[in-house]
Amino acid sequence: MTKKICPGQDTRYWRPGDIFNVTCGSCGMVLEFFKDEATRKCPQCGTRIKNPHLALGCAQWCEHARECLGFDPKATALDGEREVALVDKLIAAMKKVFGKDQKRIDHAFAVLGRAREILKQEAADPKVVMASAILHDLGIQEAEKKHGSSAGVDQETEGPAIARTILEQAGLDQESIARVLKIIANHHTARDLDTPEFRILWDADWLVNLPEEFPRATPDELRRRIDQLFKTPAGKKKAYELYLPRTQPEERRAAPA
Repeated sequence: MTKKICPGQDTRYWRPGDIFNVTCGSCGMVLEFFKDEATRKCPQCGTRIKNPHLALGCAQWCEHARECLGFDPKATALDGEREVALVDKLIAAMKKVFGKDQKRIDHAFAVLGRAREILKQEAADPKVVMASAILHDLGIQEAEKKHGSSAGVDQETEGPAIARTILEQAGLDQESIARVLKIIANHHTARDLDTPEFRILWDADWLVNLPEEFPRATPDELRRRIDQLFKTPAGKKKAYELYLPRTQPEERRAAPA
């Protein structure tokens, strides 16, 4: 017997705009989404991306929705959709601040990707972690203008004020904004902060920065650095996987950075 297709999910009945593009918050790749896809996995970096414009129509109440869509729309968390929308807004704002400074834009994406990986194994508030990852270096350019330096302590001084405006415009609640700003104000020196969200951002940043900071370190030196610097079990484990794999030296040099 031929399976009958629900008109609400049949693409023959769709209108322009029911298929659209979404930018991956981790690597910047553009993915095509259908309006009824809850999530897609980015083929470039592997990040699971939620559909910010999910439109389910009759599937929201139909008893056959799971069979039709492959997932239960009643179980789709609205917080997840808002989370993706927040990330998109913050990425756009971060790119606007950095302008043509592609190196720092790429760094923010890299740190966001590592933070997502650690979040899978460490309990923390995702929106605080991801906002911190995207905006943590936002004070660099202002620090260079005012202080003639991109030193960490100067970034920490200048970054929070810039980030506050962006976070408020993005609609983040005031409590979360305060937590993000404190992370930005401590992300190089860790002077007076030790929260799960801060530890994840700290480790994500070091996962990206480690090769640049210690380019000529021997394996033993790297091992000591990793043990001293990393604050989460997941972050430390990832650092070992990336920079001290149990392989031959030739393969170690080819490990992803």
